[in-house]
Amino acid sequence: MGQGVGNAVGQALGLKILEKKFNKTNQEILSAKVFCLAGDGCLMEGVSNEVSSFAGHLCLDNFILIHDANHITLDGPLDQSSSEDVAARYRAYGFETLEMDGNDLDSIDRVMCHIRENQKRPIYIACHTIIGKGSPHKAGSSKVHGSPLGEEEVKATKEALGLPEEEFYIPQPVKTFFEGKLAKQMQMEEEWKKHFTSWESANPKEKEAFQVMQERKIPANLEETLHKIEVASPISGRSASQEVLQTLGNILPFLYGGSADLSGSDCTMMKQFPLIAPKDFKGRNIKFGIREFGMGTIASGLFQTGMILPYVGTFFTFSDYMRNAIRLAALSKYHVIYQLTHDSVFLGEDGPTHQPIEHLAAMRAMPNLHVIRPCDANEVKGAWLAALNYEGPTLLVLTRQNLPTLSETAVSYKEGVGRGAHILKKESGKPDFCFFATGSEVSLALDVAHALEKRDKKVRVVSVPCWELFDKQDEAYKASILEGDLGKRVSIEAGVSFGWSKFIGDHGISISIDEFGRSAPLGDIANEFGFTVDAILDRLLSA
Repeated sequence: MGQGVGNAVGQALGLKILEKKFNKTNQEILSAKVFCLAGDGCLMEGVSNEVSSFAGHLCLDNFILIHDANHITLDGPLDQSSSEDVAARYRAYGFETLEMDGNDLDSIDRVMCHIRENQKRPIYIACHTIIGKGSPHKAGSSKVHGSPLGEEEVKATKEALGLPEEEFYIPQPVKTFFEGKLAKQMQMEEEWKKHFTSWESANPKEKEAFQVMQERKIPANLEETLHKIEVASPISGRSASQEVLQTLGNILPFLYGGSADLSGSDCTMMKQFPLIAPKDFKGRNIKFGIREFGMGTIASGLFQTGMILPYVGTFFTFSDYMRNAIRLAALSKYHVIYQLTHDSVFLGEDGPTHQPIEHLAAMRAMPNLHVIRPCDANEVKGAWLAALNYEGPTLLVLTRQNLPTLSETAVSYKEGVGRGAHILKKESGKPDFCFFATGSEVSLALDVAHALEKRDKKVRVVSVPCWELFDKQDEAYKASILEGDLGKRVSIEAGVSFGWSKFIGDHGISISIDEFGRSAPLGDIANEFGFTVDAILDRLLSA
């Protein structure tokens, strides 16, 4: 409910971006409008308010929202739960507001003709209708909202509307109209193709750029290009990602991104490109404002243009606000990338409201979604490669705090992140312990391993940046990571323990956090929750 409004706003924004990029003063090839049909329930949902406000701010003069105002919701009459003036709200957003009778074709035609010639900003249309019109016993009631009329009521409705009893009836005038419409639109398509061919001939550079945007191909040498990016050590996951983004922005012209009011913190800005602004769509960066859910739905709409690969960012804990948008992107297999930072309790003094605990487990439970938590700058580069090459949505879950860049992760994508899990430290002989860790806890696992070796213990350390990619590996590779006598299996991750049994079994040890966080400096939090070398050693050696 309401997410379609956000998708439509994303489509309209994407088309304005493409118009600005490819239209010439005397040779326009793109001029589409986006019509969105929404019900009373859609406009009660908060997400539709977020995206409508954003559309008004940007003055999207190609967006038309048609409100099917039948004043009925599933639970009964609308006035039992809402009495607002919706048109007044949309005027406040900056929309032009119109009205029409949705059951009168002449009324609809008059309004649409006005829009075609006069639109200068987004438009809201109150389209007054009667739900179940013609039904003698159910018209205008919630009885029609979620249930079929039933055989007898269908018969009575057809009789009331003067329709024959034929099971599926289309009047001949309707058939004739659409047959003529089809012929006219085929002619329009041919005319546009000729116009487009003329545009291609006159604008060879733009033609090439148009094809690149359409194909959204990832260069074959991208891994080599990313490998050459010099990144300081130690460096936070978010900062390493921003370094990668600067390069990606230059070589992937179809990459557009933005943040929900946090671009300075989640490091999503492509600094070499301007911002998109009201009536100005030449930029590549989008400030969505504090509208996480709306941002997620708009990102899906941008992808739906077929020529834009969107990424969006916020704090990981705020993914709760847009979880349903991520879910629909996963269901639809939309190629959207989410850069989610401040990934654990180790962000410190912002406290438990901002510290993700259950979020990794919750997101890993979502079908079709890749959740990648890289452990250092090398794995951040691999995470972007994975996200760009996966045809569905990906979460990049990144740290606020600095992490060392590990020599053990300096491997190829196919040997590292691309596998989902890879061995960083191989034991010599039968292992006493096998550590499975992600993100900031990987370097901690290595430190614990080195401390155990001083006590003559043999240890394997596995980085597991992406469970979903690991699940897609062949059985032989998975066996090389998981099977055999690995000694005591231990997971180390600053989040809930839920799910880690797939790696450590029922009798392994989970170094985890199954409660909410604390407001304190990073070091104090690490001590509080036992994420230090000494605390983990004490737990393992006393087990």
